[in-house]
Amino acid sequence: MAAARGHRLRGVDYWPGFVDAMATLLLVFVFLLSVFILAQFFLGQEVTNKDTVLTRLNAQIAELTDLLSLEKSGSHDLQDTIASLQSNLATSEGERNRLQGVIDSSGAAEGAASGQIATLEGNLDSEKQVSQRALAQVELLNQQIAALRRQLGALEDALNASEDRNKDSQTQIADLGSRLNVALAQRVQELSQYRSDFFGKLRQILADRPDFQVVGDRFVLPASVLFSTGSDEIGGDAKGELDKLASAISELEGKIPPDIKWVLRVDGHTDVRPVTGHFGSNWELSAARAISVVRYLISKGISPEHLVAAGFGEFQPLDPGDTEEAFARNRRIELKLTER
Repeated sequence: MAAARGHRLRGVDYWPGFVDAMATLLLVFVFLLSVFILAQFFLGQEVTNKDTVLTRLNAQIAELTDLLSLEKSGSHDLQDTIASLQSNLATSEGERNRLQGVIDSSGAAEGAASGQIATLEGNLDSEKQVSQRALAQVELLNQQIAALRRQLGALEDALNASEDRNKDSQTQIADLGSRLNVALAQRVQELSQYRSDFFGKLRQILADRPDFQVVGDRFVLPASVLFSTGSDEIGGDAKGELDKLASAISELEGKIPPDIKWVLRVDGHTDVRPVTGHFGSNWELSAARAISVVRYLISKGISPEHLVAAGFGEFQPLDPGDTEEAFARNRRIELKLTER
């Protein structure tokens, strides 16, 4: 009986169990394969969604680029800013390319890209506002230019009318100028006549003084007759001659009509040698001598409004020589009757 039991044990069939094990292993493999396929499906869906997001980002960036191009053409003053934005867009595109690689490993980069796009959109809105203000300023300038053009038109009309009036006025002015020139010539001729009469009178009064000369339109008195060396005080002997001169001038004042404005200019001259005494230069000495003569004539009743004193120093010599005779000729007082 024990032998029979051992025989049955050796005769046990293990194949069904092996088949069951293999079936179970196959089921596990099929399950794992199904899980892998599902995982691949969901991963493909995730990648597809991310490609869709990337396409949307590209479309938004393209739209921003078009808007920037339109704003650039509409406002020349904003070119620099738009160029900066385009540079930022280029940077964003580079960031987008970097994010495209990051998308495979993390979906958080999508939020960062959206934030950058929002920032770019905000910058674009700001640039639009600046462009609108610039366009408003341009419109205001155009209105001002139009107003200026209207004003210029009115001014041109007024100028044309003024030119027409000026043509008539020019004719009248030319006529008045001609008459004025004639009147002036008559005045000059009258003054020349009085000058000739005055110098003729002086020649008669001072006929006994050959050293008093008429040179052109001037009456020349040697300074040595009137003043001592380096002095501006009129000598006693010379005062008698100046009295005769004052008498002739007084007679001249009575002859010349009041409407003829005239003066008798008294010019002081020295030689080139340095001045001695308390005068600092020949300028001062010549001016002081001329003033002394004018003061003396005023004291004799000559009107101050008909007298002028001037000093020329040594700079208008009658004789350029360096002899004593030349020096004596250059030291002089000149009287010149001229218009005021």
